[in-house]
Amino acid sequence: MISRKHHKIVFAFFMAFTMSCIMSFVISVFNVGLVTNIITIWIKAWAFAFIVAFPTIVAVSPLVRRLVDFVLHDEHSHTQ
Repeated sequence: MISRKHHKIVFAFFMAFTMSCIMSFVISVFNVGLVTNIITIWIKAWAFAFIVAFPTIVAVSPLVRRLVDFVLHDEHSHTQ
């Protein structure tokens, strides 16, 4: 198994893999419909989408974490 110290990279990999799979399929079907070669079209789109998604998630996730921390508050520190 992979060491926990690589959590961020492994998370980014699986997030990019999953999201690029789903989104490339949806967008491919939206653009060309359920044509006979949709699987080939989708796999090509998925490969390209994953190549873009993985480094993007690695690069952008620290900013997203800061934004989430900014907009959320701790329940125990919230005064009524």
